[in-house]
Amino acid sequence: MKKCIYCGVEIPDESIVDFCENCGKKVWGEKMYNTIVMNMNNARNNGDLCHNRTDESEYSSNLNN
Repeated sequence: MKKCIYCGVEIPDESIVDFCENCGKKVWGEKMYNTIVMNMNNARNNGDLCHNRTDESEYSSNLNN
């Protein structure tokens, strides 16, 4: 599980955004939050979203080279 960037609550790794629904709605409002999530899901489904997570150990070893 990953954590919300705003409050730290756990969210599923499959979540298209890096924040929980509660924080997303507080930051952007419900309508904009829903639009963001919908557009991000559409982009992922179309293959237009490049969302790579770097393995921390791989990242650390690359810094040491």
